[in-house]
Amino acid sequence: NNDRASPPVLAHGSFAISSVLTHGSFAISSVLTHGSLTFVNSCQLMSTHVNSCQVIFKTSMSLYTFSVRMAATSLQHWIQAARLRTLPLAIANVSMGAVLAKYFGTFDWSIYLMTTVTAILLQVLSNLANEYGDFIHGADHAGRSGPSRTVQSGAISANAMKKAMHLTAGLSILSGVILICLTTLSIPMKIVFLALGLIAVWASINYTAGSNPYGYRGYGVVSVFLFFGLLSVLGSYYLQRVQWQWSILLPAISCGAFSMGVLNVNNIRDLESDAMAGKNSLALMMGRVKAVRYHALLLTIGIIASAVFTMIHFERWLQWFFLIITPLLIVNFRAVQLNNTPMELDPYLKQMALTTLLFVVTFGLGLLSS
Repeated sequence: NNDRASPPVLAHGSFAISSVLTHGSFAISSVLTHGSLTFVNSCQLMSTHVNSCQVIFKTSMSLYTFSVRMAATSLQHWIQAARLRTLPLAIANVSMGAVLAKYFGTFDWSIYLMTTVTAILLQVLSNLANEYGDFIHGADHAGRSGPSRTVQSGAISANAMKKAMHLTAGLSILSGVILICLTTLSIPMKIVFLALGLIAVWASINYTAGSNPYGYRGYGVVSVFLFFGLLSVLGSYYLQRVQWQWSILLPAISCGAFSMGVLNVNNIRDLESDAMAGKNSLALMMGRVKAVRYHALLLTIGIIASAVFTMIHFERWLQWFFLIITPLLIVNFRAVQLNNTPMELDPYLKQMALTTLLFVVTFGLGLLSS
């Protein structure tokens, strides 16, 4: 009987085992399926986050690139407004004073460097004031020929330019005060030089930016001769030597004449646009033909004045080395004489400024050579 009962038991056992295996397989399958779905969803979520990060990164890089380009463009406009091509003129004239001081026995690098910094700041101030003043007074108008102006073109706002003027004026005064403190001047002479510095700041601004700009009435040439010629050379010399030497007036006259030549090239270039705006430069009042003759006179005076100084203090033939610039002066004169359009004349403004710097370098090498 026991042997007969075995088959049903085995059958029930087999069924139980089969059920367990079936349920177990189903459970494992369910777990695996759920896990796979969870993993796929996680991957999709991660992919979404990665894509979002990529979008954010690309957007950030685009904004950064745009900001850099805008900053570079803004900087470029300010450099344009500063008119760096005119700076050699400021450097040349104070350097002439330093060369003469060295020749007569005294030279201090710290005084020379601060004199140069002050002169550059005053030149930049004058250029910024010119950008602002010519715009508000209508000289930089839509019909103007020649190089583009930053305020007139809208690259820099008039308000921003005015603030830049005030900042540069403040830096010029600060630089001048530091310069005066470096010297061995007496207290009364320090006050005199401080007053001269303040006058120079006033003159730089009111040339074109004042309520009644003197540059619009033909007095710009007087200012250039006084500040770029006499004050730059004689002042730089006196700050070094703290004594007077009459003969240095001659190279000061040379620097003043060449500086007036730079202004004359500028005024001849702008004859038509100045006439439209009512800006009465000396070149406009004389007319083009006489302005060209006047240009020749300025260049000739510049050479003759230094030649006379060389004859007075002649020691060696190398002192005539500065005459090497004569062909460059002739080139400049011929350009002013023959070129009628503003764009043709414009490069010779820079050429005249660089020629003046070369004049001072060659004059100094000849004078200081042993």
